[in-house]
Amino acid sequence: MNRIIYFKILFQLVLALAFSAAHAGAYEDFFKAVTVDDATTVERLLQRGFDPNSRNEDGQPALLLCMREGSERVAEVLLRSPTLEPDLANAAGETALMMAALKGRTEWARRLAEHGARIDREGWSPLHYAATGGPPELSRWLLDAGARIDARSPNGTTALMMASRYGSEATVHLLLQRGADARLHNDRQLDAAAFAKLGGREPLAAMLAARAASAPE
Repeated sequence: MNRIIYFKILFQLVLALAFSAAHAGAYEDFFKAVTVDDATTVERLLQRGFDPNSRNEDGQPALLLCMREGSERVAEVLLRSPTLEPDLANAAGETALMMAALKGRTEWARRLAEHGARIDREGWSPLHYAATGGPPELSRWLLDAGARIDARSPNGTTALMMASRYGSEATVHLLLQRGADARLHNDRQLDAAAFAKLGGREPLAAMLAARAASAPE
């Protein structure tokens, strides 16, 4: 009887080790395929039961990586998965929609929103990211879709502040036209004009300072 139990346990252990090794191989194959935009491999692994919401070793969800790397064919496959969570965030609170906004992928931002990704969220938001790296059309679309124009990041930074230092001047003007408040300060007591100065954009800083000074109380 003891020998039977022993062999049963041994057999179960061998199966467990084989499953673990196979899963590890699938994990490596999956994220390599995501990085190089190999949609065929990703689709094959998903059909075998691989989780489309898996994270890589750095904690980045696969769909977010697609937006970061420009892996559009893989993103198409992931969006077709019925178990995909399109608004899954990494440890920094970044989502695939936020990464699409940062990279200026306007059409992908629209598609992610159609699949359930949130336009507006507490803390850093898609609008912050669009104002930093996206075209003004992307910020306009987010605002039209319900993004709060003066939403604050965890340290009180607004989209206007980010655009003033890192984004295009067209985005700065768009945000102002849509009602962004140039008088606001973040937790470091920096306003949009100060952000522009930090970015070496003196004429823009002067315009923003004048705008803040002339704004009604």
